[in-house]
Amino acid sequence: MTTAPIFRLLDVQKAYEVRAKGGSLFTRAKRRLRALDGVRLSLGPGESLAIVGESGSGKTTLLRVLLGLTQPTDGRALFREKDIGDLAGTDRDRFCREVAMIYQDARGSLNPRMSVLDLVAEPLDHHKLCAKAERRDRVTALLTRVGLAPEMMSRYVSALSGGQLRRVAIARALASEPSVLVADEAVSGLDVSTQAQILQLLRDLQREMGLSLLFITHDLGVAAYLCDRIAVMYLGRVVEAGATREVLKAPAHPYTRALLNASPRFFAPISDPLPGEVPSPIDLPPGCRFAGRCVRAQSDCHTREPALTPASPTRAFACLHPLPFSEPSAH
Repeated sequence: MTTAPIFRLLDVQKAYEVRAKGGSLFTRAKRRLRALDGVRLSLGPGESLAIVGESGSGKTTLLRVLLGLTQPTDGRALFREKDIGDLAGTDRDRFCREVAMIYQDARGSLNPRMSVLDLVAEPLDHHKLCAKAERRDRVTALLTRVGLAPEMMSRYVSALSGGQLRRVAIARALASEPSVLVADEAVSGLDVSTQAQILQLLRDLQREMGLSLLFITHDLGVAAYLCDRIAVMYLGRVVEAGATREVLKAPAHPYTRALLNASPRFFAPISDPLPGEVPSPIDLPPGCRFAGRCVRAQSDCHTREPALTPASPTRAFACLHPLPFSEPSAH
């Protein structure tokens, strides 16, 4: 028997109507910006999945769809086989409890007027997970679990370092007893030593507690360290997906190879743009949307748009002329 996925995206599209520049508001023609274009993904119990890509690849829109903050224009976004946008009542309460978010801006996501005790206890109070008399002990246990001394609970956000803030944010996320942790660039802006500590903590929590982890990042080193699976996005589409080690060791899509070349060092985000001009998402060219930047592009790449096609049970890519790669043995 196979375990049903927690999240599933089925050919999800998200398009925004924008008006062309110039002329009056009433004469400007409306055009469609496709932020997501036919995305298929799943996240099962206990799995860890990294979503990677340059700025503008669609990672943030994908995150908003998964959290129910944005409705897909087409396709379906499912949580435990129910449409996320239709969740209500007890289903919505379950979603809010089971899916915990760790934000990129940890300081901005925490109320500066609340003590660490109240910040971490807020999900406990909201979901009625413990009696008032047990509140302090539960917060103590959560802080200890993320490597903070219980004495920290009397402090406020302004008195915390960057690493301490991330640990408080993780403790707060764990308070609701989630099944899924969703992290958006959760270690960006920290020094390398602190990044390593937070990543080790997240990996330990994910494995010891059986959590599913969805990690949004532009750092391939972080993805390789933290997640078993990876999905590489480009201009709203997943262009390669599979086991992280396999994909990063021998990428099949030229875009994945270009990302690796652009950030060869661990903990080195994609800072320098890749060669070539990124097409406008409002006016995408025919064929493969990466063809104009691809050193392997051939004539058919400019006329045929490749679909994300499984190459094996653990690997899929969208490329007409993939790089040579080898699949792992079956034993």
